[in-house]
Parts: sequence; structure tokens; C-alpha cells
Amino acid sequence: MRAWKIGIGATMVIVAAAAGTYISMRYQSALVGGAGAAAPGHAGPAMPVPVTPVVKKTIPVYLTYSARMDSIRSIALQAKVAGYLLDQVAADGADVKQGDLLYRIDPRDYQAALDQAKAQMQRDTASLDYAKTSFSRGSDLVKSGSLSKDVYDQRVSAMQQGEAAVAADRAAIQSAEINLGYTEIRAPFAGRMGRNQAPIGTLVTLGGTTLNTLVQISPIYVTFTPSETDLALIQKARKAGTVAVEVTVPGDASLVYKGDLTFIDNTIDRSTGTIVARATIANEDRALLPGQYVTVRLLLGEKPDTLLVPQVALGSGQLGKFVYVIDDGNKVGMRLVELGQTDGELVAIAKGIKENDRVITGNLQKIGPGMPVTPTPSARASASEQARN
Repeated sequence: MRAWKIGIGATMVIVAAAAGTYISMRYQSALVGGAGAAAPGHAGPAMPVPVTPVVKKTIPVYLTYSARMDSIRSIALQAKVAGYLLDQVAADGADVKQGDLLYRIDPRDYQAALDQAKAQMQRDTASLDYAKTSFSRGSDLVKSGSLSKDVYDQRVSAMQQGEAAVAADRAAIQSAEINLGYTEIRAPFAGRMGRNQAPIGTLVTLGGTTLNTLVQISPIYVTFTPSETDLALIQKARKAGTVAVEVTVPGDASLVYKGDLTFIDNTIDRSTGTIVARATIANEDRALLPGQYVTVRLLLGEKPDTLLVPQVALGSGQLGKFVYVIDDGNKVGMRLVELGQTDGELVAIAKGIKENDRVITGNLQKIGPGMPVTPTPSARASASEQARN
């Protein structure tokens, strides 16, 4: 009977040990999530793995958003006088300066109207000169009684009417000159022409025919929508000074356009919890265009003593992101980490590693926690030292 009880107890101990081993292996597999299995049970040579030290340095603090470029000014070019379109001086898509000639309308009718107004002024000026002379003579005659008061008043009236006629002629000449000037359509600001919409010979009407579009692209706006949570951080940064902005184009992150945050709207969108903000970019090479989708980063400040590791060192499991490090005895240790923002090829680690850790950057699929390895300096180790400095 006693031997039977001893046998049952031994069996229970063996089952408990096997269950503990199974649970431990399942826990390690859940942590790694397929990125690496538990340490192999068979003995063999330690696998060489590249390692790099943790980088500790001050990094800029950014907020990143998807954004869209908007023009500061965009207008439809229309004629202010009617007539036949005579010439398109600026080509489609051309960059023009303020005051450049863009289109010409047949000016002959308006030149004739100007000439007629000038001729009318010459005639009225001659009449005025005669009226002034007659008035001057009448002044002496009316004093001597040789001229009646009524005739004298008529001469005064004729002179005043002549002066009014000449003033009206001056206004008519000015109006004719303005209309003649409108036959030349010039750029009201520097920008880029669009596609022509009126062929040569088109009879354009006053304000009824769109010839083309002109868009200002230097400088240019970039519009984005930060959340109301980010708004508090942005406003805090604005109180400290100008908030710098960087714009990058998808597909070419090496090309960076810089500007400043210049506008935050006065109302938060209730449906989305976001607010419209805008920055102004110089866009000197005119490569950014209205409507283009870009990535915008706001520099809010700097964060000192930040720990960073290469992004290639990150692994993913069911419990989140992790990195492998070299533990005591040159064995693999796993650290669950919380990520911060990226800085080039590095990523900030908010929690999970120490400054003196050595991070494994290669062969991540072939190793697992507890596995013996042979650390070797990686090519990124020297880069990490440079980044540290």
C-alpha cells in the first residue's frame, strides 16, 4: 500500500515538471512571436551575432502629420475689355514675374477711342481759349458801359462751360488710356501659368471668358490637422518662439523644405477633434505644387539623454516590440521595449533598455532567449559611436 502511494506521488511530480517546462516554452514563444524559438536543447558552437552599443544623445522632438500643399493666391485670368484675342505671350506652365505680359487683345478699337478723346480735348481747349479771350475783353467793356451786363454774363458762362468740357475731356482720355492698357493682360503677382483655355482669335468678353489660371507657388502654404491633444504641445512651443517646420515629399525623404508655422485656426472640428494649422514654405525651387500630399514635421524642442537603438534591431511578438541584448555569459536576453520617435536609422526607446546594454542587430530569426552567442562588432557599432558623439 505504501509503495502504491509512493508511485502515485512520483508520477505527479513528473507530470508537474513536464507541465512547467511546456508552459515556460509557450511563454518564450509568445514573447518572441515567431521571431526566434527558445534556446536549442542540443549543444553546439555559439552563433556569432553583430552587436552595437545603445546610443545616448539629445534628439529633436517632432510631431509628424500628413499634409497638403495650398497656394497662397490662385486666380482665373479674365479680360476687363472685350475684343479678339491677339496673342498669348507667356507659354502654358511658364513661371512669370509680377507685371509680365501674358496676353494681348486687339487694341485698335481702344486706340481709336483714345485718339478721338484727345481730338475732342483739342477742340474744346480751342473753344476755351476763345471764351477766355472774349471774357477778358468783356471785363473792360462792361466797366465803361460799352457792353451790357447780360452779354457779359453770357461770356462768363461760355468760359465756365469750356473749362468743364476740357475737364471732361481729360477724364475721357484717362478712361480711354485705361481701356487701352487693359488690352494687355499682365501678371498681378509672381506665379506659374496653367493651361490656356482661349485659343488665339477668340472673342473674349468683359469678365466672361477665362483665358488661363495663375497660381502663386513661392512661397506656398502647407496645411495639416493636428489633434486637440497635440494642440496643447504646439501652443506651448509657439509661446517659446517660432515653431520650425520641415516638409518632405513621399518617395524622396532626402529633400527637405523648411518653413515656419504661421497659422492655427480658431475652432476645433467637433466631428474629428482636430484643428486646421498652416505653415509657410519658401519653395524657392518651385518644386512643391498646390494639392500635393506631403509629410510635415513640427520641431517642438529637444529631448536630452535619449536612448536609441538601430531600427533593424527591433523584433515583434504577441506582447509587442522587443530587442535582443547580450546578457551575462554571452547569452541572449530579451527586452520588451516602448518606442519613441525615429532619428534617421535609429529609434528612441522610452522604456525597456539600459545605457550599457549591447544590442544584437543581426541573425534575429536564428536566436532566442538564453541561447549562447558570440558577440561581434557590427558595422553599425562605429556609426553608433559617431551618433553618440
